[in-house]
Amino acid sequence: MAAAIALRNATPTDAEAIAGLNRAAFGGEEEVGIVARLHRDGLVAVELVAESNGAVIGHILLSWLPTSMDGHAVKALALAPVAVLPGHQRQGIGGRLIEAALEQARRTGAEAVIVLGHPGYYPRFGFSAALANRLASPFSGEAFMALELVPGALAGEAGSVTYPPAFGI
Repeated sequence: MAAAIALRNATPTDAEAIAGLNRAAFGGEEEVGIVARLHRDGLVAVELVAESNGAVIGHILLSWLPTSMDGHAVKALALAPVAVLPGHQRQGIGGRLIEAALEQARRTGAEAVIVLGHPGYYPRFGFSAALANRLASPFSGEAFMALELVPGALAGEAGSVTYPPAFGI
């Protein structure tokens, strides 16, 4: 029988396990650095881990992302990164983390979430490239997607997203 998987808020004591998880999932240091810089800059809004047998096997982070639509500020979050240890992927853990993080994001007062991710994966959670294509950003195309947590939050003619320096863009 598979071990139970619990989702919980990340704590400072999880930092080393989260770094190791991101190294294993992404094969490098880029996401490890992004997570550390987002923490340093005080931009973390939601951070969860998935645990199995006391070990961190999944992680998601949502951070405040300066966004506007038609000159008005939108309370938006960036979803990045989300990672699951390679031996635990394709078991629904990432999806559970995303759903739980989006629920917490609603409670923070966030109005929208932006992601740069796989166009075959994120639409199942309501993300849309069409919704994001009115947002000027360093990214575009079908992998750049948005989700409104508050209906109409991204309604308008033209907007923009400004990624903080923590993302290294």
